[in-house]
Amino acid sequence: MITDLRLQNFRSYSDDSFEFSPGVNLVVGPNASGKTNLLEAVLVLCRGSSYRAKDAELVQFDKPWGRLDGHLADGSQRTLKLTTEPTPDKTYELSGKTYKRLTLAHTIPAVLFEPNHLQLLSGGPERRRDYLDDLLEQTTAGYGTLRRQYRRALAQRNALLKQPGQDVQTKIFPWNVRLSQLAGQIVRARSQLASQLDDQIGTLYQALSHAKTKVGLTYDGRWPAEAYESNFLNKLDSSLALDTLRGFTSTGPHREDLVVLFDKRPAPETASRGEARTAILALKICELQIIEAARETTPLLLLDDVFSELDGKRRHALTDYLAAYQTFITTTDADIVLKHFAERCNVIPLS
Repeated sequence: MITDLRLQNFRSYSDDSFEFSPGVNLVVGPNASGKTNLLEAVLVLCRGSSYRAKDAELVQFDKPWGRLDGHLADGSQRTLKLTTEPTPDKTYELSGKTYKRLTLAHTIPAVLFEPNHLQLLSGGPERRRDYLDDLLEQTTAGYGTLRRQYRRALAQRNALLKQPGQDVQTKIFPWNVRLSQLAGQIVRARSQLASQLDDQIGTLYQALSHAKTKVGLTYDGRWPAEAYESNFLNKLDSSLALDTLRGFTSTGPHREDLVVLFDKRPAPETASRGEARTAILALKICELQIIEAARETTPLLLLDDVFSELDGKRRHALTDYLAAYQTFITTTDADIVLKHFAERCNVIPLS
């Protein structure tokens, strides 16, 4: 739980400080007043990186450095220092100790719900893969490293596919082996997480919607998770000619999907806009519960301009789940949010 935060040369903030309550914190202001920037700062303090920008873009324009200082409810302090000159750099100070990178144990668990997430079901599969991978990074030690290693190996194989010459097959085989090993670990982690989400989402969806629709989800992998490596390695070998022609690796975890089902039919084919939003809301609540169980600590909840996107029934349902979490909500219309929280809201006005 974060009790206060100071932002220096961070985004639109030159030097501003904010105090937070342990319950609902309502950040209110017109468009372009810095609401999302403040929410982003909270998330960066928790995770060490932004969900929408590179580190250098977080520092206020034409400034050589930026800084975040926050205190937690246990009295500890967290500091993030960003520099752009002479070379870009980032360091963390946690209770007096300095780090270059945060391990999972050093992060504060947090769940973000922002407008782009409302396209989770209707958008392309990359959104849903990222959803699984981002959640796994918050709950599984080493998954972030695994994810980066797979991307590097995939980039290396793709680069070799574009090289002319007769010895491509010899050069590419070690990368096929490496890619298949990493892919198997990724697919098993994704499949296990998808199974966890599937166990919870049906009951949550019915509680939120008061409908009898059966909602489930499954990870749509090319091969069974337990035998993924060998199948993928064989496919990489057999598809070499086609991949060389295309210039990229045509199959693997980077091409797979998380499928959400409404009464056993894919959501984009059958779910209305309201049903899709309820399912996404249910996923976010699942996310809170899974992170809390995995980390054995209560995560923060950040709602960036999505409260007004939900109708009255879904707003009310969401507030029922907020009592246990420190929550940050941004909005241009405080009245829409305040009536759901009565006296239990810390209002942070921005202009």
